[in-house]
Amino acid sequence: MAKNPVKRYAMVLDSRKCIDCKACIVACKAENDVPLGVFRNRINAEHGGAYPRLRASFDPEQCHHCDNPSCVRVCPTGASFQREDGIVQVREADCIGCKYCMIACPFDARFFNEETKVVDKCTFCSHRVDRGELPACVETCPSKVRTFGDLNDSGSALHALLESRRYRVLKPQTGNGPQLYYLL
Repeated sequence: MAKNPVKRYAMVLDSRKCIDCKACIVACKAENDVPLGVFRNRINAEHGGAYPRLRASFDPEQCHHCDNPSCVRVCPTGASFQREDGIVQVREADCIGCKYCMIACPFDARFFNEETKVVDKCTFCSHRVDRGELPACVETCPSKVRTFGDLNDSGSALHALLESRRYRVLKPQTGNGPQLYYLL
């Protein structure tokens, strides 16, 4: 094993803690200057039951920073790329706005930014991560739904959660290898 194994960033989400306050969405928009009407992250809400036995559940979602991202494979210019640490990004200068990556993403995690005329998406706040900080959505969540970290760090909270709890990933059948883990 290498002395300094490569980092592989991922996120664990405990949706049961989500109260749909949308602080993560606001923090993301402020941190990343996301235009009005579009979002890098979202909360999928599901409601059911009948009065007085109503129920609601909330599943936060964003780019899954897949191990084998289809968005990267279909990009004709290489604008969509994956960093060595697993973070999937868009190099704005190389994006021609063809939107192939938007079609290829099974999680609908990308959008076309009308202001910049390029495709945009969650970056796990890589600018913050590179400074040793947490993504804005993780830092701001009042109920601590998200745990961000390095899958290769056996001492991390993320690693401990995945070792001790059951979890699922969304759409495993795509073969993309999503790196958002939802605790059961």
